[in-house]
Amino acid sequence: MSILRLTFLGTSAAMPTLHRNVSGLSVKADGDLLLFDCGEGSQRQMIKYGTGFSVDAVFFTHFHADHYLGIIGFLRTLGMGGRVEPLTLYGPLPAKKVLDAAIHLGVERLAFPVDIQELRGGEFLQRKGYGIRAVKVDHRVNALGYALEEDLRPGRFDPQAAMKLGVPSGPDFGKLQKGQSITLADGTVVKPEQVMGGSRQGRKVVISGDTRPCAMMIEAARDADLLIHEATFSDDEQARAIETRHSTAREAGRIGHEAKVKRLVLTHLSSRHDVDPRPLLEQAKQEYSGPLEIAFDGFSIEVPLRE
Repeated sequence: MSILRLTFLGTSAAMPTLHRNVSGLSVKADGDLLLFDCGEGSQRQMIKYGTGFSVDAVFFTHFHADHYLGIIGFLRTLGMGGRVEPLTLYGPLPAKKVLDAAIHLGVERLAFPVDIQELRGGEFLQRKGYGIRAVKVDHRVNALGYALEEDLRPGRFDPQAAMKLGVPSGPDFGKLQKGQSITLADGTVVKPEQVMGGSRQGRKVVISGDTRPCAMMIEAARDADLLIHEATFSDDEQARAIETRHSTAREAGRIGHEAKVKRLVLTHLSSRHDVDPRPLLEQAKQEYSGPLEIAFDGFSIEVPLRE
């Protein structure tokens, strides 16, 4: 997998504001386009920020209205656009009940198949070049976070070692890099492990969804290249955070620190922090010393390959 790009479609908690839409995140993983949550108005945000509509799967963190109501209009837009390819919707229980109702709201039948799959914490979905791991989190309703985990990448190719073994530069170099053995003109067999370094760790991006700080999220985010964590409230709203099973920015920073993530991005902000989220940023910085940002609608991140 070469491309791993994330675009925030909505970064507000509970309701849209003048500057922020409700939850939605677009993830481009090579040829795949994934959505994580689809709050009301997400399809307009996709047009605005140029993500495209060729979505392969939608992953819902939970079924509070601000995280899924946008799927109703989005499915109809896909149908009017002539989509015929199947689409899979994933989410925690009761995904089938909630999403089946959404699919049939306002239209008798969609022009393309929609498959609804219910996930539980710990389940892993293997896709081409990467997988998606469901993470049980701590919210008021059944909820999941998600970890996108890239497959192990091949080791680096050593052209000098290959030439010393008599491999001519050209197509045979490519075959070795793809894991194929080759046979030289004199009958010598050269194997990939003779010219390739050890496998390299793939990238990992973790999305918390709505949650209180929890051990499951720390474990899932361990050494992640990027953790996207909700930061609904500030320090002076701690009681409200506990009551509603959300996190403060400081708590999100602490999770990033304990998990030793390489980069932390905060999202899902209360409308109180719509225009000026700097207090949230400063509180999180007191717990996490790495690269740290507050997401905004349209914010795009390219996650680089690990060396």
